[in-house]
Amino acid sequence: MSYVVGLTGGIGSGKSTVANLFAELGADIVDADVIAREVVAPGEPALAAIAAHFGPRVITAGGELDRRALRGRVFAHPQEKDWLNALLHPLIRERMVAACAASTSPYCLLVVPLLVENNLTGLCDRVLVVDVSPKAQLERTVRRDNSNEAQIRAIMAAQASREQRLAAADDVIDNNSPDLAGLQQAVARLHRHYLALAKGRNGETVKQ
Repeated sequence: MSYVVGLTGGIGSGKSTVANLFAELGADIVDADVIAREVVAPGEPALAAIAAHFGPRVITAGGELDRRALRGRVFAHPQEKDWLNALLHPLIRERMVAACAASTSPYCLLVVPLLVENNLTGLCDRVLVVDVSPKAQLERTVRRDNSNEAQIRAIMAAQASREQRLAAADDVIDNNSPDLAGLQQAVARLHRHYLALAKGRNGETVKQ
């Protein structure tokens, strides 16, 4: 099994950009968002359970999950969020663990936006936080998603605070500056560090 580095950060922090840079250096990527979509794909038991619980209105004519309709239902009935989480979180966790175990790179990156919020740091050998200021989060996300500030502030309020994420971090990438070259250098340094840590865990000497 690969050495597992958990990558997280608030909305608009640049997690995807950082993950892509690690992938370019050869790290396997296990993306919780991708897995979350897979577990509710047509033919999956979870989709059938959701349809049975919420009714046909949350299923599209093509047999796929209507995410907007489901969000509206959960928003209108907050207790339904607990039911949905109880169904999906164990499935997502199981697949994340299996994907990390199947990784063939010396270390893999487990990308989980809500790593801290969902108490998943225990799945990781090390936690990497992509850190930006709340002001940068807001500005970047409004620009990227063409959303209004109120919506983004609500999402940010529901996530762990910047301080909570940093408290859980073993490593931090400061992504406040739009300097791609600097970001690439930071990723390259951590890549070398993670390779050394992975070798050390497997009984090889780590040279710092």
